[in-house]
Amino acid sequence: MTLDLNIMIAILAMAASTVLTRVSGLLLIRHVEMNERRRTAIEAIPPAVLMAVIAPTAFAAGWVESLACAATAIAARRLPMLVSVAIGVITVALLRAVGL
Repeated sequence: MTLDLNIMIAILAMAASTVLTRVSGLLLIRHVEMNERRRTAIEAIPPAVLMAVIAPTAFAAGWVESLACAATAIAARRLPMLVSVAIGVITVALLRAVGL
């Protein structure tokens, strides 16, 4: 396998844009006055992004995947993002393991 310069530049550019996006969010949020309404809106972003990612799977795949997406959606209402995703993965793995 050879290392293509264009691929390396693309990977580095994507990494830099990801880091800059995250750092800029942390820096800019310090200048925003937090009231309850804004805090609620900001806390709703991770579950909304998660639903945008898993919704196509729920509609395009089989019913096992749809059940796992539903379990993930329910978990995302109260649990951290990583735990919600883990619940979805475990759900689909268990349902497939039992032959459904």
